[in-house]
Amino acid sequence: MSERPPRPRAFRLDDARIAVDGAAASPAPAAIVTSQNEPIPVSIKSEAPIDEAEREVEAAQRAGLIQRFRPTLAGLVWTGLGGLFSLAFGLWTTSLIEGLFARAESLGLIGVAFGVLFLAGLIGLAAREAFAVARQTRIAEMHVAFAAARAADDRDAARRLVGELVALYRSRPETARARAEVEDAARAIIDGRDLIDVAERVLIRPLDEKAQGEIAAAAKRTSLITAISPRAIFDVIFVAAQIVRLVRRIAEIYGGRPGFLGLVKLGRSVGAHIAFTGGMAVGDGVLQQLVGHGLASRLSARMGEGVLNGLLTARVGLSALAVCRPAPFAVVKPPGVVDVAPFLFKKGE
Repeated sequence: MSERPPRPRAFRLDDARIAVDGAAASPAPAAIVTSQNEPIPVSIKSEAPIDEAEREVEAAQRAGLIQRFRPTLAGLVWTGLGGLFSLAFGLWTTSLIEGLFARAESLGLIGVAFGVLFLAGLIGLAAREAFAVARQTRIAEMHVAFAAARAADDRDAARRLVGELVALYRSRPETARARAEVEDAARAIIDGRDLIDVAERVLIRPLDEKAQGEIAAAAKRTSLITAISPRAIFDVIFVAAQIVRLVRRIAEIYGGRPGFLGLVKLGRSVGAHIAFTGGMAVGDGVLQQLVGHGLASRLSARMGEGVLNGLLTARVGLSALAVCRPAPFAVVKPPGVVDVAPFLFKKGE
């Protein structure tokens, strides 16, 4: 005889034997509702694995963090040199102020006023640098937390992280509509993974388009200018300036313009990401396109250098995009060089 399907039964939600699907459940056996006849299992959520590309991004972000000071020979040398320089500057400032007072009291007071302005500006710069580094660290931590919450389908963590994401762009008027949609979704959607996907599609995807536009523009400028540049030294200076500007611009799109220390931190993260992902790996089929189309034979040496410099700029920009993005790519496909700079692969006529 075939078994009869379980009959509907009434139960209380506050029953200790009941666990609501989506709520934080105990590590004990998956939530089930038992009866005198047979158990009725409740669906168990599967955990999605974190892909290798996301692990590379997280490793690059960790590499860019300012590490705890560890005494080394080079560190001792630079620490001692910095201390001596600070003492020398302080003695020079003191002697200057004393000399001004010796000449005239009014000159001494003016010197003291300028010294106070310098000190106030120095403190302000230090505070701004610290704030910029803290903001980038927060975005990197948010990125890792989003990946973990989506893999575990953690509803509580997803709601908290989406709230932080909305707060991150609270001062950006152009994100007002997207923020409102995400907040509505946070109240309506129960599943954590779906909520993260909605936030990525609605709030982060427009930022991706802006960042990709910046990468395309920088790659085009680099390829054109270096193709007509008369000297190699000009190429190096221009490419370096474009890369620095591009990294700063992408960081500004996703979370705020970094200061000097923030730019150094981003540079370390971007360099680590390029190393982890294979250097000039510009995407599947790109090298085949370059060879198969005979691009090198159709272009002059200078044009070829322009194309390679454009590829380098686009590759660095994509690494900066992956590192600065506050959430991993899930429902949106990660862009490649062919996506952001297709003009570099057009067949010569």
